[in-house]
Amino acid sequence: MGDSSKVILASASPRRRQLLASAGIEFEAIESLVPERHVAGEPARDYALRMAREKAGAISSQFPQAIVIGADTIVVCETQILEKPAHPDDARRMLEMLSGRTHTVVTAYALARGGKILESSPVASRVTFRKLGAAEIDDYIATEEPFDKAGAYGIQGVGGGFISHVEGSRDNVMGLPTEQVVAALARWGVKAI
Repeated sequence: MGDSSKVILASASPRRRQLLASAGIEFEAIESLVPERHVAGEPARDYALRMAREKAGAISSQFPQAIVIGADTIVVCETQILEKPAHPDDARRMLEMLSGRTHTVVTAYALARGGKILESSPVASRVTFRKLGAAEIDDYIATEEPFDKAGAYGIQGVGGGFISHVEGSRDNVMGLPTEQVVAALARWGVKAI
């Protein structure tokens, strides 16, 4: 891969790395270290989009010849944004809120080169949880799976058993709207291998 077609994923997420690799994209992963801070009153889509752009821009300014992918995933139940849980009680609160309800997962992606955003977009999926029991929630929290995931669950892990229905992209719920990202990369000359 030459410098002009080098792709960098600005993320430490193993799920994003897995999704991008499975799509046949050759890339390097570098964590952006951009702090994820929600601005009061900021809608979930705007927040996810801002974070994806900031992550892509931060790495892009360090590697100006590469195309950098930034992404951020936000879970929204009713109007409440559910980020990564800070502790077990926070995870329990989120899982109890999601139990038996439908919520929205927004993953925004951004492509950048030379410190400038080439394109970006938020993608939404709707996820419905079955009703969860208290012991089931406690057992799940004990696995420690919830702690690095927005909304305190992972669709690709044990938490996937809580889901009764997904409307939209399953990859998006995992953390990267793969179909849209691969299409965006192709528009900028990056082809899957």
